[in-house]
Amino acid sequence: MATDHKDPKAGPPAAAKPSNFLRGIVERDLETGAYAGRHFGGSPGDAAHHAAGALDAAKIRTRFPPEPNGYLHVGHAKSICLNFGLARDYGGICHLRFDDTNPEKEEQEYVDAIIEAVHWLGFDWTVGGTSHLYYASDYFDFMYRAAEALVVAGLAYVDEQSAEEMRANRGDFNTPGTASPCRSRTPQENLARLREMRDGQLADGAAVLRAKIDLASPNINLRDPTLYRIKRATHHNTGDRWCIYPMYTYAHPIEDALECITHSICTLEFEDQRPFYDWLLEHLADLGLLARPLPRQHEFGRLNLSYIVTSKRKLRQLVEEGHVTGWDDPRMPTLFGLRRRGYTPASIRAMADGSGASKTNIWLDYSVLDGCLRADLESQAPRAMAVLEPLKLVLTNWAEVNGADAHLEPCTAPAHPQHPELGQRRFTLGREVWIERDDFAELPAKGFFRLYPPKTQPDGSAVPGNKVRLKYGMVVECTGCEKDAEGRVTQVLARVLPDTKSGTPGADAVKVKGTITWVGVADALPVTLKLYDRLYTEAQPEAGGRDHLTVLNPKNLVVAQGWLEPSLAGTPHEARFQFERHGYFIADRVEHLPGAPVFNRITTLRDSWAA
Repeated sequence: MATDHKDPKAGPPAAAKPSNFLRGIVERDLETGAYAGRHFGGSPGDAAHHAAGALDAAKIRTRFPPEPNGYLHVGHAKSICLNFGLARDYGGICHLRFDDTNPEKEEQEYVDAIIEAVHWLGFDWTVGGTSHLYYASDYFDFMYRAAEALVVAGLAYVDEQSAEEMRANRGDFNTPGTASPCRSRTPQENLARLREMRDGQLADGAAVLRAKIDLASPNINLRDPTLYRIKRATHHNTGDRWCIYPMYTYAHPIEDALECITHSICTLEFEDQRPFYDWLLEHLADLGLLARPLPRQHEFGRLNLSYIVTSKRKLRQLVEEGHVTGWDDPRMPTLFGLRRRGYTPASIRAMADGSGASKTNIWLDYSVLDGCLRADLESQAPRAMAVLEPLKLVLTNWAEVNGADAHLEPCTAPAHPQHPELGQRRFTLGREVWIERDDFAELPAKGFFRLYPPKTQPDGSAVPGNKVRLKYGMVVECTGCEKDAEGRVTQVLARVLPDTKSGTPGADAVKVKGTITWVGVADALPVTLKLYDRLYTEAQPEAGGRDHLTVLNPKNLVVAQGWLEPSLAGTPHEARFQFERHGYFIADRVEHLPGAPVFNRITTLRDSWAA
């Protein structure tokens, strides 16, 4: 049975553009023609490469630049949607670039996972047959060439102080930095020493290359920041070719410029790095290495979602200590976890787009994501009946009404109430059916309209058992129940009222206040149901510096053995349904097997955490 009626990779309509300060910046730049004269050489390159190219057909260029040292999480979705969304809406191109300048933490596994996750979220970097998938490590030759140019120009030097000495000599907000003894070396001396670093003649940690800027700057990031360090480590892309690697703050601006990025969008923690970003690019452009106009960095507030953590270290802790089953566990906030849980790409995009962009970090309650999911699935998820906590209901007069205990009455229901084109679900009603255990109460509370047995009032008058409609089936009247030796109800007894089948003449002659879902015992499908809830009991698990593990929700997963209606036989992986009354569910993409279905609850029909 189909589960989607719209392209899962289709972006939101152009008319639905949310307004935010980043869009205002892009629109002003387009109005003033800030990047109108930009040339693009068809691939990343230096000033000469782009000067030989045609005018860039892309009105703007953005990029999503993850480091391949882990799995993407829901916080990354904000950056993905912003960068790809701006490019889409303003006639531009967004690059996917791996900032792989740290060989010790990066692996091909993460590269592959990030590519898959961004595609799943609905975005692509191939435009007009040209892929704009890039790696920072492909630019190592240029980065080193730029480093030598800075050294020759007297704008960088090799420092051989220890890390502790450099830290102490950098000063603080009240004290200016102290110059390294190496700072006064001539460009020729520094160039020779840099080449020794490159050629492996110095030990790891023996020296670094630093920019020569301003040791008295109130912005400590401008106090001669490190550009290169010595690190003998095998790189996933370049192998053992290099023993020196660029620092992220040096590499990132260069990557943007080589790719002709116009708007370099990053989160607020990089705001203090913007002066160095501009200093570096301006000097490299003055030296003739980079093409103008240069990229501009713009910062936005990070999106935080309640009831999760996004620290890679803490997510790894959850995995390695067995609190979850892996990086794609449906309780994890990774995009792989959200996918396996059942969230749609459209729901994640809607949450990210709806949160806008501001100059402050924002918190969203997890219910916002669930609301986006419900809005997406309400109109497209087929319906089905499932029983999560089964209790058998026996219709004691079934043979009297239908001629034989073995008779099975065919029943139908729409696959979706708003999509008649999807057809009908088919199942049968027989003498025995499964109902939810909480649909029966021996001693019902006031306002309970489901099944309860006959009772005698204090005045001695008899009150019959309650009547309910088995949804899409018949009206039944409770006559009693049976219990085991411990007093637990083992089955409910009822009589079926003739001529009350839904959709037949006279079916409404008997008025009832309650309707319950059910699954016929004769054709029910056994199912494992994984009922996921929020991973933590507190909205901000790390508030006040507490250990996030102390507020893990002990009920973040309940595994139930239930029953499904037979229309779900053969359901493919990742098919989504609304199980009537219970919420939205998805066939697990890993554990779901033919004949052994496993469904994950994505979310309930209503927010059960609302105050």
